Amino acid sequence: MNIRTLVPTVLVVMATSGCATWEGMSARERSAAVGAGVGGVAGAVATDGGVLGTVGGAAIGGVVGDQIGKRRR
Repeated sequence: MNIRTLVPTVLVVMATSGCATWEGMSARERSAAVGAGVGGVAGAVATDGGVLGTVGGAAIGGVVGDQIGKRRR
């Protein structure tokens, strides 16, 4: 893993770990946060640490997670 992949991955992990108050979040919000984290990491890996891939992956992952969380009750 090179530095271009490591830095975005660490940033995404740090951002999602900031969601330490899961109790106050709905299932939809938790799903969106997890989806954004997973999408960001996947985007970083797919684009070899590219910023656009990381942000795009996080955005798409957040939307997918939100839609999955919407169906949970």
